[in-house]
Amino acid sequence: MDKLDLAKTDKVYYTAKIKPEILHIEKTNYISIIGKGDPSGKEFSEKIQALYATAYVIKFVLKAVNNDFVVPKLEALWSFDDKKYKDISMDEAPVKIPRSEWNYRIMIRMPDFVTREQTKAAIDTVANKKLIELAKAIEFYEMTEGKVVQILHVGPFENEPQTLKKIQEFTTKNNLQKNGLHHEIYLSDFRKTSPEKLKTILREPVK
Repeated sequence: MDKLDLAKTDKVYYTAKIKPEILHIEKTNYISIIGKGDPSGKEFSEKIQALYATAYVIKFVLKAVNNDFVVPKLEALWSFDDKKYKDISMDEAPVKIPRSEWNYRIMIRMPDFVTREQTKAAIDTVANKKLIELAKAIEFYEMTEGKVVQILHVGPFENEPQTLKKIQEFTTKNNLQKNGLHHEIYLSDFRKTSPEKLKTILREPVK
């Protein structure tokens, strides 16, 4: 039986252009873990490892019942204290707000046939058999972003403000307002890919 590859079956979700565009994202399921702090730190890396360990347990359980799938790309939602930093624009935030102040939700998308019960069982397996304690903080997460503006960012993360500025200008021109958390989809594995070759979808929910 062929593996389900969401990157191929849902190209709208996993494809972006180098110019801002508007699209609509339906309800999507993930496994996720939340945190706060520098994404280059040890805690962030360990949470990614716990998340992938859980995703692969889910994959192998479902493969045994002919529901195999390719584990999707890593994603994250990013936010900060809007009241404390209320005068900072979207494109300024990565530069002006300390990394220690950023909240994140790291996510891996799950096919629609993955259930909460299967996720909970996988979390228990990773925590109790693989002894990855952080897995206990993982949860099944549903999100409906709806209307979004997105763009493809190519290059190092530190250059994202230049790309975010394009989204900021686009949303202003089209009288759109922020309506959710900054969303990044890492099309490249940033643990293995050189910075100049990184490809990341930057997505902003709007209304």
